[in-house]
Amino acid sequence: MLMNLQPPAPLEYFASLVQSDKGFPLIEAAASLAQDEYPQLDLQQVLDDVERLQARLNQRGIHYLTVAERLIRLNLFFYDELQFGPHHEPRERHANHDGGDEDPENHYLHHVLAQRQGSAVPLALLWLELAKDVYLNAHGVFFAGQLLIRVLPGQGQQIVIDPLNGRSLSPAHLAQRLHPGDARMAALVEQRMPGLLLQTATPREIIAHMLRNLQAIFEAQRDFARLLGVQNRLMTLLPTDWETLRERALTYRQLGLVERAIEDLQQYLAHVHQGPCAQEAAQALEQLRMQR
Repeated sequence: MLMNLQPPAPLEYFASLVQSDKGFPLIEAAASLAQDEYPQLDLQQVLDDVERLQARLNQRGIHYLTVAERLIRLNLFFYDELQFGPHHEPRERHANHDGGDEDPENHYLHHVLAQRQGSAVPLALLWLELAKDVYLNAHGVFFAGQLLIRVLPGQGQQIVIDPLNGRSLSPAHLAQRLHPGDARMAALVEQRMPGLLLQTATPREIIAHMLRNLQAIFEAQRDFARLLGVQNRLMTLLPTDWETLRERALTYRQLGLVERAIEDLQQYLAHVHQGPCAQEAAQALEQLRMQR
């Protein structure tokens, strides 16, 4: 019997990566998001590139320094020596909250590794991967729709870091991000900072956040073919995300894939029975059935 030696399709491989929360391969899953755009992307090469950065950091011999010293050395290595940072856009272009822009390249891990610039999420993932090697208790947290880094040095303390530049964020800075332009509300929030509003981000949530950033880009560009690829990944990652299912149905409709749009809308309405979105979905379903 002949063996099938063909590599799995990108979506199939992505499904294998994200099927379980146990041992979730965050870096590989993040890198794989670019395979819709670059089907021949060598994910092992991306992982090897990350390991080379880890090896360079390990040569610094900073493991036995204090937490504060390790944090300083890591930031110097990442932002000064390697010169990772945000992608700088011309003023007339719009930048999103994660420090990226309309260019999806800035959200692809392999591109950020090569160019040393990009949006906040891939920068945070690379920083966190290096932090493991110097025994920093650090993880991603969601705050005001953004992914930040939280370091726990011990004794009930925490340091919140902006992954775009490595700067620590005080409670006042965080409050301003939550209520920009509203000094009174920001002051009230600052008094109740920090812990409660900093939600630890699971690997699955981080990948979903990356995909939704890409979804927003392709929606703005009305690039429905690429948008569909992102929505397929979101549904693979979050099979019960009914809102994404509804949105995918609308993308199918834009692409003229009537039967698939009908199938998604039927499944959506089987789970969501009330609300304006359900009413719109029912109307869209009726219109699509008339097009058969």
